[in-house]
Amino acid sequence: MPEIGVVGAGSAAAAATFVLDDALPNADVTVLEKSGGLCGRAATRRHGELRYDYGANYVTSDSDRVSELLTRTLDDDGLVDVTERIYTFDETGEVQPGRESDGNKWSYREGLTQIAKRLFGRTDAEIHRRTRVETLRRDSAAETWTLVDTDGEVWGPFDAVVLNPPAPQTAELLRGAEWESPVRESLVAAVSDVPFRTIWTAVLHYPFELDLPYYALVNTDKEHEVGWLSREACKPGHVPDGESLLVVQANHDWSVEHYDDDPAANVDALATHASEIVGDERLADPDWTDDQGWRYALPEDGALAGPLDAAEAEGLYCTGDWVAGEARLHAALENGLEVGEALATATRR
Repeated sequence: MPEIGVVGAGSAAAAATFVLDDALPNADVTVLEKSGGLCGRAATRRHGELRYDYGANYVTSDSDRVSELLTRTLDDDGLVDVTERIYTFDETGEVQPGRESDGNKWSYREGLTQIAKRLFGRTDAEIHRRTRVETLRRDSAAETWTLVDTDGEVWGPFDAVVLNPPAPQTAELLRGAEWESPVRESLVAAVSDVPFRTIWTAVLHYPFELDLPYYALVNTDKEHEVGWLSREACKPGHVPDGESLLVVQANHDWSVEHYDDDPAANVDALATHASEIVGDERLADPDWTDDQGWRYALPEDGALAGPLDAAEAEGLYCTGDWVAGEARLHAALENGLEVGEALATATRR
């Protein structure tokens, strides 16, 4: 009976686990997640009747395979589509209509975390939350892997391991791995070379509705302090009538500079920027706020395929948007499906 370990419970890991459960029904899959939630940066929080996606904003229909997964393979009950357009703004804050999109912008009435919850819910995988993996060990003689968490508990042995954290965290785990192989050095180098953008996010709530022609604004020249601003009320089921909630994400440079600053000061600054961009001075004074720093938010490139393929030959698989080389949720999901298939094929040999 194959034993498979998965580090991280992000969307790609959920997709890989979903495939493995179907392709290898006798396999035991153990998922170790450092946080208390699922779906990684596709994160949702609740506040009373509010639901808001404060990491990834939505999943597009750019991948036919992912579209099939969300609308047919999984129960599509609660799947909602944002129909309003995305406009643009520049360094000066001037807003312009953006290019009309032909695709969908999906979330769920309960938020994007439903993706991982529904995928994992269709499997027999054991998910252990608040379990941070500290050490990766390889037994070359037995051709197995073990994982050691920060409490010293040993998990495994596993015939294969899937790594789902962002590239910088995966690289850190690999650097400290007890794994004597020429593959390790090249893999560490390849993963370490993947650049990531940092994003600091403010969530701003108001006791009134906004009458605007767009769902979101994106800064196209990347020169403004704000990179993205979106209206969560455009997602059915997220914001009660008569209220508004903005998700404001700072650009990389601003986020890095202010990452460790007082969160309240950061929220105030981004609320002021939001009011200026939208042209509504009321937005500078939200009645309720939330915030989140994403140190490793968006990959700007992918890892070299050669070292990843070599690692797979030893039963170590990497998955995520940084493996796909595209900072989009659909790309992470599609990569997870592909990694699950590759692992299943190798295991059946």
